[in-house]
Amino acid sequence: MSLIPVTILTGFLGSGKTTLLKRVLTEAHGQKIAVIENEFGEENIDNDILVSDTDEQIIQMNNGCVCCTIREDLRSTLSELATKRKSGALQFERIVIETTGLADPGPVAQTFFMDDEIADTYLLDAIVTLVDAKHGQQQLDQRQEAQRQVGFADQIFISKTDLVSEQEADALAHRIKHMNPRAPQKRVNFGDVPLREVFDIRGFNLNAKLEIDPDFLTDDEHDHHHHDHGHDCDHDHDHGEHCNHPHHHRQDDDVKSFVFKSKRPFNPVKLEDFLGSVVQIYGPKMLRYKGVLNVVGMDRKVVFQGVHQLMGSDVGPKWAPGEDKTSKMVFIGIDLPQELLKSGLEQCLA
Repeated sequence: MSLIPVTILTGFLGSGKTTLLKRVLTEAHGQKIAVIENEFGEENIDNDILVSDTDEQIIQMNNGCVCCTIREDLRSTLSELATKRKSGALQFERIVIETTGLADPGPVAQTFFMDDEIADTYLLDAIVTLVDAKHGQQQLDQRQEAQRQVGFADQIFISKTDLVSEQEADALAHRIKHMNPRAPQKRVNFGDVPLREVFDIRGFNLNAKLEIDPDFLTDDEHDHHHHDHGHDCDHDHDHGEHCNHPHHHRQDDDVKSFVFKSKRPFNPVKLEDFLGSVVQIYGPKMLRYKGVLNVVGMDRKVVFQGVHQLMGSDVGPKWAPGEDKTSKMVFIGIDLPQELLKSGLEQCLA
């Protein structure tokens, strides 16, 4: 039997998760979707809204936060759902987990890899994050949870753009791109999102695609090679406020990304040792990372990706004749020692 795809829907309080979820559930896609919700408090208004509008099965998880206490709850809820589905008591083809606005998606994602029963039944498809254009900058400034939600994302939707100027929306989009260059962004109104951008994204599949916005890379070269810690412009002002580059609106976010590229192939033994030790030491601070690698003596691409300490790798397709055999890696994490990691990776090159 094929695995049941799961989407984690996250975003800070008021970002529009419920609106998006309602839209997904009421759209005529013909799919039966089970929703697992996690909210604080006994009274849950969102739950009433969702139940009255749809006949989807909603499993409510109260009193607690997905980040810590609920991981076991989530595991048992998923296990119970699978049992009911097998017995015919429930019918559904996929699951959406809507996390509380304060949740860290990391432990939720890890549940799908750390428990054999869950891994044999479910396939984590993607983490979809909503960011509120009106309050997003402030939330990213003040709350690390909001930054983590961006860092973990496979797809980002910026909501409520009608409430801000285009310049403000652009500044937010560029800031998010620097935190997470691997997640496509889309601006949305009132949860109006095509389903293909919410489901079947395959964000956790090991595939040989690693698309990073080329503009991000040129900015990144500028930032990291000429200025420490990505502070932009050589003028005396904070955070690039009057800077000539509007896209360099960079509060010094805890969650940052960096990209490593090389045309020289990797020595596989050295690389495996180095990445293994990096994940042991910095795993809790590593949100998402992925790479498509050129390895000595192999005519195929090697693909790896991970969440925190969980890393997987696989051999991908052959390099095409004449293809540029550049290794590319992106790391998204909290205060990762960029220079140390880059020099370590350099030393793993053949």
